[in-house]
Amino acid sequence: MKKSVSFGSVLLMVLVLAGLMTGESPETQPIAYNHYLHVEENAMECRDCHMYAEDNARASIPNIEVCRDCHEDAMSDKEAEVTLINYITENTRIPWKQIYSVPDHAYFSHRRHVKLGELDCTVCHGEVGKLSTPVTEPYVEVTMDWCMDCHESSGISIDCSACHR
Repeated sequence: MKKSVSFGSVLLMVLVLAGLMTGESPETQPIAYNHYLHVEENAMECRDCHMYAEDNARASIPNIEVCRDCHEDAMSDKEAEVTLINYITENTRIPWKQIYSVPDHAYFSHRRHVKLGELDCTVCHGEVGKLSTPVTEPYVEVTMDWCMDCHESSGISIDCSACHR
């Protein structure tokens, strides 16, 4: 019996293979944010944009309120900055896609890790400051085993109630 292949199946296969060959991630961010340009070339630190990392449980994903401080007016004609200026001008929040998440049954505090634990951002987020393309996936997979290994190797409490409420 001869099987027929539909045009849609062939088209889907071609698109999947094209995506694999270009190496493009299916997950993208709304702006081609360049951490390297900001961190290495402009001597900014993580906390310049992720302002709440030392004081709150959540570090915050910067948005137009933060970007506006330096980008009220365009500094270049790069597509990423043009897109950013449009968000700022239209007073529209940038729809960043969240990369990291912690299960609802666990509690994670950036303040505890960054300020009290004096943990460098690169431990969990890698050398983000060296990236010229947006982050689209976690540097580490946040699992209980990963957290436990870090706590044990650092001599930090592994008492369940420290993270599970």
